[in-house]
Amino acid sequence: MTKTRSIIRGVGAYLPEKTLTNAELAKMVDTSDEWIQQRVGIKERHIAAEGQFTSDLAVTAAQQALAAAGMTPHDIDLIIVATTTPDYTFPAAATLVQMKLGMHHGMAFDLQAVCSGFVYAVATADSYLQNGLASRALVIGAETFSRLLDWTDRGTCVLFGDGAGAVIMERVEIAEGASDRGVLASALRSDGHHWDKLYVDGGPSSTKGVGHVRMQGPEVFRHAVGKITDVVYDTLDKAGYTVDDLDWFVPHQANRRIIDGAGAKLGLPPEKVVITVDRHANTSAASVPLALSVAVADGRIKQGDLVMLEAMGGGFTWGASLIRW
Repeated sequence: MTKTRSIIRGVGAYLPEKTLTNAELAKMVDTSDEWIQQRVGIKERHIAAEGQFTSDLAVTAAQQALAAAGMTPHDIDLIIVATTTPDYTFPAAATLVQMKLGMHHGMAFDLQAVCSGFVYAVATADSYLQNGLASRALVIGAETFSRLLDWTDRGTCVLFGDGAGAVIMERVEIAEGASDRGVLASALRSDGHHWDKLYVDGGPSSTKGVGHVRMQGPEVFRHAVGKITDVVYDTLDKAGYTVDDLDWFVPHQANRRIIDGAGAKLGLPPEKVVITVDRHANTSAASVPLALSVAVADGRIKQGDLVMLEAMGGGFTWGASLIRW
């Protein structure tokens, strides 16, 4: 007897060269380094260059993930790009990534769940792999969120940045009695009644334009910790584990206070929580794979570790995936 699992073969990431520090932001809008760090724990963020698009960031992260997996684009038959900031209304950024990687085969599509996008994409890829619709998936979270910001609104412009992260997922058969690996369980949620607490005030159908990010910060914060912990517990229950079994918690990197609050409510020791929000701010769908890439690169996450991914974003959407590395 065997069981089918979607295992992670490689991880990659990319941050644009340009950084924007809190001190530099303080020259643009009424804020300060102290205010930003106290409120959200961010020190700097990366900003895509003029002419550098979401698909460009995604391709570089994808190439790193492929190299880490020892694979080439010809080994991939599914590309999912989680993004809120595609290059164009259509075609999907994923098809542009496919083109830039030199691929003419397989399938590619975008997934839009804002900051929860990467976790949604991991669960979606796992479903495709489990059902035999693909063998190896390239799953990317990529954003040029700076293009959606109102740089006069200190409540939002200090929070976000640009970046991309990627993983390679492969379908494998694990023999009975062998060490388990891969995606063990996922849980996804949404509640559109909260759409106006975090949204963009534009779009092709409504305003025929792009618009800017608008947020009711206290309301988002009020919902975040409870929703995060609920979905983490549900995912653990599905897989038959408890919080004590976790080696690493890799949450969405939006706000240090939310991360600390969720960790405390779950009863997780701080040393088990991966935090990178100070370095790249909230990169929406890219934040979880960026944090994941840091923890893999520095040796914290290693084979056999039990890793919980979690995110919450506009919609509201939220979700979690439990992975045996």
